[in-house]
Amino acid sequence: MLNVLSAITLPFIGEVTLSTSLLVVFAICLIAVVGFEFVNGFHDTANAVATVIYTKALKPVYAIPWSGTFNFLGVFLGGVGVAMGILKLLPLDDLMKLPVAVGACFVLAVLLASILWNLGTWYLGIPCSSSHTLIGAMIGGSIAFTLYYHGAGVNWDKAKEIGLSLILSPLIGFGAAALLMLLLRKTLKDSGLFHIPQGDNDTPPLLIRGLLILTCTLVSFFHGSNDGQKGVGLLMLILIAFVPARFAVNHNKSDAQMLASLNKIEVSINHAKVTGDKGHGLVLASDSAIDKAKGYFASKADTDKTYKLRKKIKSIQKDVASILTAKDIQLAAADKKTLTAGTKDLTDMTDWAPIWVIAMISISLGIGTMVGWKRIVVTIGEKIGNQHLNYAQGATSEIVAASTIGLSTWFGLPVSTTHVLSSGIAGSMMASGGTKNLNGNTLKNIALAWILTLPVSIILAFGLFIAFHLFI
Repeated sequence: MLNVLSAITLPFIGEVTLSTSLLVVFAICLIAVVGFEFVNGFHDTANAVATVIYTKALKPVYAIPWSGTFNFLGVFLGGVGVAMGILKLLPLDDLMKLPVAVGACFVLAVLLASILWNLGTWYLGIPCSSSHTLIGAMIGGSIAFTLYYHGAGVNWDKAKEIGLSLILSPLIGFGAAALLMLLLRKTLKDSGLFHIPQGDNDTPPLLIRGLLILTCTLVSFFHGSNDGQKGVGLLMLILIAFVPARFAVNHNKSDAQMLASLNKIEVSINHAKVTGDKGHGLVLASDSAIDKAKGYFASKADTDKTYKLRKKIKSIQKDVASILTAKDIQLAAADKKTLTAGTKDLTDMTDWAPIWVIAMISISLGIGTMVGWKRIVVTIGEKIGNQHLNYAQGATSEIVAASTIGLSTWFGLPVSTTHVLSSGIAGSMMASGGTKNLNGNTLKNIALAWILTLPVSIILAFGLFIAFHLFI
C-alpha cells in the first residue's frame, strides 16, 4: 500500500506522482527546509541585531522585527546566484537519473545534519556558521552518495572556491574592522563615538543612532540575500529530487524564446575564425550539443528528456564560455555580445527558483529572526571582548560585515554572517585595547566551532545517508 504510486495535486507544485511513503518523506523534507531556515533566522540573524541592542540604539522589541523585515527583503530581492552556486557542489545530474527514493535519502541526510548541528551550537550559545554546516552536510551526503552510485561526486573545484570564501571572509572581517577602528581613533576626536553605554537610558546621540541602525539594516538585508539563498537552494534541491520534470528546468521560459537563443548562439559560433584543432573541437561539440538540445524541447515534460535537456544546456554554457576565452577562436564584438546574452538566457533556464519558493524562505527566515535570538546576541554583545561594546565598535564591525557579505552575494559566493561579524567585533575590540581586550575563552569556543563544524556536518550527513539508505 505504501509503495503504490498515487497522483496528488499540490498548491504551487502541481501534480506529484509518488508512492504514499515518498509523499510523506517529501512533506517531511519541505517542513525540514522551512525549519532549517527558521533556525538560521534566530541562529545567524541575531548577529545583525547584537550591535544595535548592546549600544542601546534600538530596544529588542523594535530591533528584532526591523531586522526580520530586511532579512525578508534580502531573500526576496537578492536573486539566486548563491543558491545555484551551492547546488553546483552536488552530483545533481547523477541524482536526477536515479529513483526518487535515493534523492529523498540524500535530501533528508543533508537537512537533518544541518539542523542538528545548528540547534546544538545555538543551545550552547556558540556563534556557529549555518553556511559551514550546510556546505559540510552537502559534501558528506555527496560522498556517501558516490560510495553507492559512483558518478561525478562532489564538485571539488566549486568546493575549493566556496571553502576559500568561507575561510577568508572572517580574516577579512577581523583585519578590516581593526584597521577601520584604528583609523577612526586616529582621525576623530569626538569621544562620543567611543562612548560605552551605561544603563538602559544611556542611548546614543541621534546621528550615531542613525548610523548604527543603518549598518544593522544593511547586515540584515545582505544576510538575507546571502544566507537566505542557501534555503532557496535547499528547497530547489528537494523539488528537483522529487519532481525533476517540473523543476529541473524553468518551464516559464517559452520554447520559442529558448530556441531563438540557441539559434543565435549557433549562428555566432559559426561566424568564428578558428585556427587550431582545439578550437575546431569546441565549435563541433557546441554545434552537436545545440542540435540535441533543440530536439529535447518538444518533450521536456518527460523526466528523462528534462534531465537530458538540462545536461545539454549546461554543456552548451560550458562550451560557450570556453569559446569566448579560446586563443585560437576569433569572434567579432557583436558575436561576443550575442554569445554572452544567449548564455544568460540559458542560465535563466537552469538556474532559477519560482517566486513562491523565494517567498517561503523569506517568511521562514524573517519569522525565525524574531525567535530565540537572545543566546547569540549575548555572546556577540558581551563575551567577545572584555569590555561592553561601544558605538564605534558596533558600527565598524557592521560596516565591514555588510560590505563583505554584499560583495560575496554579488559574486555568487556563500559566506558566514556569524564569523564575519564576530571576527569584525573581535578586530574592533583589539584595535581599542590590544589582545588583552579580547575574551580568550569565547574566542576559543568560536574557533573550535569553526574548526569542528565542517568535519562534524560531513560525518553527520554521511552517516545519515547510509542509515536512510538501509530502508530503500
